Amino acid sequence: MKAQCILCDTVNDLEDDSLKAKRLRNRQVNMYLCPECYERITNKTKERYATGNFRLYSDNSRKKKDLI
Repeated sequence: MKAQCILCDTVNDLEDDSLKAKRLRNRQVNMYLCPECYERITNKTKERYATGNFRLYSDNSRKKKDLI
């Protein structure tokens, strides 16, 4: 199966039997990232997290604010 990275538009071949290929076929909302882009995003996220300014907001906190 051929998959195109959403960031750099490179086309990679995935094995048809792999889990990633199955997810892309069955759930078309999933996006494919090439290994280079995936690694770059992972490293940048870890760097931002290390600064202490990175926060993950959950949907629960939004629901609590809406109720108040």
